[in-house]
Amino acid sequence: MSEDPLLMNVACLFSGGKDSTFALYWAVQQGWDVRCLITLKSSNTESWMFHTPNISSTSLQAKALGIPQILQPTKGEKEEELEDLKKAFLLAKKKYRVTGIVVGAILSDYQQERVNRVCHDARLKTFSPLWHKNQALLLREMISCGFEIIIQSIAAEGLTEEWLGRRIDAAAIHDLLALQKKNGLHPAGEGGEFESMALDGPIFQKRLVIASAETKMEAPHTGVLVIKKIELEKKALPKLAFEANCGRVLGISKLGDLAKARSPEG
Repeated sequence: MSEDPLLMNVACLFSGGKDSTFALYWAVQQGWDVRCLITLKSSNTESWMFHTPNISSTSLQAKALGIPQILQPTKGEKEEELEDLKKAFLLAKKKYRVTGIVVGAILSDYQQERVNRVCHDARLKTFSPLWHKNQALLLREMISCGFEIIIQSIAAEGLTEEWLGRRIDAAAIHDLLALQKKNGLHPAGEGGEFESMALDGPIFQKRLVIASAETKMEAPHTGVLVIKKIELEKKALPKLAFEANCGRVLGISKLGDLAKARSPEG
C-alpha cells in the first residue's frame, strides 16, 4: 500500500537560512508532521555542502520553532561529509520514524545530487519545493509570508560590509536585482554570494533577537556577521492561516502539493 502523502512524517535539512526555513514552512503548510530538524555542524568553513556562519545559532532557532534538532558534527571534508549526513538521516529515521527529508535547495546541482544520493541509500524520500523557482519571486514571497531574514555573510563584488546584518526587505531585494543586472549576482545568493539567517516568521513560536554582534571582513567584498549574543523573545501566538498573497510561487495549497519529490526507488 502506498503511503498517504497528506500524512508524511518528515525531517528538514536545516541550516537556519532563508531557504531551509522556507522549505520547512512549505512542509508545515502541507499538514505534514515535521518531526525534527537536521543540521550539519562543519568544522570546515570552506565546506561545499553545508552552511557554516553562526551555525551554533540553529539550536536556538530550533527552540524558537519548537522542533527537535539533530546536530551532527562533521569535519566538512569533501565527499566524506556525506557519511556524516547519512548518519544524521538514519538517526532521524530510527528516532523520529521519518520517511522523507525536506531540503531548501534552489539551484545547486552539486548539493542536490548528493542529498538525493544519501536519501536513496537511507531509503528516504526527498522533497525540494524551492528547486529551480524564480529567485526574485521567492525572496518576495518570503517577505510576503512574514519572514524576517538578515544577511550574515557576503562573498561577491557589489556586496560590502553594510550588507552584513541587513534585513532582506523590498529595498534590499531591489538592490540585489540591480547587482544581478550589473554583476550577474544571483539574487538569492545561489552562487555563494551571501548566506542568510531567519529570525522570525509565521512558524516561529518565538523570535530571535541579536543582542550583540560584530562584522569581520576578510576583503572589501568578503565578510561575516559574527553573532556574540542572541536571545529568544516572546511573541504573539503564530498564525498559520493561509493567505492569498503567500505561497503562490511554491504552489502551496491546503490539499498538499508534492512539488519535486524523489522516492528511494526512483
